[in-house]
Amino acid sequence: MQNVQFKHRNIVMAGNLYLPPAFLESRAYPAIITVHPGGGVKEQTAGTYARLLAEQGFVTLAFDASYQGESGGEPHFLDEPMNRVADVYSAVDYLTTLGFVDASRIGVLGICAGGGFAAKAASVDRRIKALATASAVNVGSATRKGWEGKGSINDLLPVLEALAGQRTAEASGSEPVYAPYVPPLGDTKAPRDLQEAADYYLTPRAQHPNAQNKMLMNGLGAWVAFDAFDLVDQLLTQPLLAIAGSEAGSLWHSEELHAKARGEKNLVVLDGLAHMDLYDGSGVGIAMQHLTRFFQASI
Repeated sequence: MQNVQFKHRNIVMAGNLYLPPAFLESRAYPAIITVHPGGGVKEQTAGTYARLLAEQGFVTLAFDASYQGESGGEPHFLDEPMNRVADVYSAVDYLTTLGFVDASRIGVLGICAGGGFAAKAASVDRRIKALATASAVNVGSATRKGWEGKGSINDLLPVLEALAGQRTAEASGSEPVYAPYVPPLGDTKAPRDLQEAADYYLTPRAQHPNAQNKMLMNGLGAWVAFDAFDLVDQLLTQPLLAIAGSEAGSLWHSEELHAKARGEKNLVVLDGLAHMDLYDGSGVGIAMQHLTRFFQASI
């Protein structure tokens, strides 16, 4: 693994580049970008998949989103979806400059929110030849409808009122307010997936100092307005593999993505697994069997 940097406009991005066994710089390898979940960093599940895929013969790149982790961008902890999508474009840009990458054979794997951002990017960027997702989430839909897709848009109105007030206060010099990605440990009122997400992000299981479980509240309006899948039915013609657990409250996102995709597509629902089971542990091993076959056939 090599620590690398690349540019997203004037922002310096931090990435980890994984090379396959018996790597030869004279060869041209297929490459895969792994896109981390909301609030995550490259050292967590995106790095796990990047390392395992590199072991299967791919050059892989996991990176920190702009404004997050070790990547640049101010104000830090800003999380606006279209920035995340543009990060993927910039990661593709970077891979095309590497002499040992076959620029005609680039795929993307997105995990959780990264799956939605990857789907949006693949809908537009034709250099992406195949798209895979694990526990995909469209953060726009999740914000508007709730984690399990059962909420009402009217539930958002008090949130938007608070957001408007906060932006006005910050315009007059007030300190920014941050919102958490996952609930506190032990919050039994949160959906199962988010309780398990807290166990992942807030304990030694995957805790990392660069993943501080906070985002600027003033960026939340961009989540409300965003739709990761709005172009999928028109533009996503590349091969698609969507993997999700049968017990995941987020399963509806993968089902929607699969239903909308125009090209060759496959939805793999792993029996008995929930959302976070695809981040680490045995769920990753099962997902990797599908991902390896998919990317070997598609890029």
